[in-house]
Amino acid sequence: MAAKILGQALLIQGRAAAAVAPLQEAAEDDDDPELRILLGRALGEVGREAEALASLDHATAHRPLIPQAFLTLGDYLWKLGRLDDAVAKLEEGLRLSPDDPLLKIGLGYFHLRRQDHAAARSLFAEVHAAAPAQYDALVGLALTSALGGDFARARDLYREALAFRPADATARMNLGKCLLELGDRGAGESAIREAARGAGPIRPYVTAISDTAHGRLILRASAARRFLLGDGT
Repeated sequence: MAAKILGQALLIQGRAAAAVAPLQEAAEDDDDPELRILLGRALGEVGREAEALASLDHATAHRPLIPQAFLTLGDYLWKLGRLDDAVAKLEEGLRLSPDDPLLKIGLGYFHLRRQDHAAARSLFAEVHAAAPAQYDALVGLALTSALGGDFARARDLYREALAFRPADATARMNLGKCLLELGDRGAGESAIREAARGAGPIRPYVTAISDTAHGRLILRASAARRFLLGDGT
């Protein structure tokens, strides 16, 4: 337990190299899959690819199944450019645990990265139907609905999501984009401006306003900042 806490803290601090030794030492005496996941992450961050894959693969062999092991291994394979292997690993996890929502959501986002919006939407919809409050599935379903051109459905889903997490600036921005696409310019711009306040760089919000069918073109950075963060004129 001490090694896991230390390893996790070091990874959060960006000190993966320092995390390797204590995690390796603990993993020699303990088959805890969470240790193996942390060790795999640390090894991957210091470039020890083969060892990272071995540690993460070991964690996926644990029974009962640990969804996080498959998700972490899938993410690492994706970073290595092995996209098909990443998808196959999550599909393997789902064959072993067909109803696991985390694996469905993870695979859904992998499909999104591959531009397979229909497959992603199907997985998000399954999870949302079973657990309407599952946030990652909810915003995933909203996003894929918008990508499929169903802006009214996406609008309703983003509103539902924001009822759970009102501070989610990305969801609020995407709600604004849907409202603009539906021709509700005032509400759309208002949502995007609200999202932009205190959310960091304004470029994504400028793009959100200018790239929609009923948005507006803002040519100057000063005008964009004044519109998004000022009085809206």
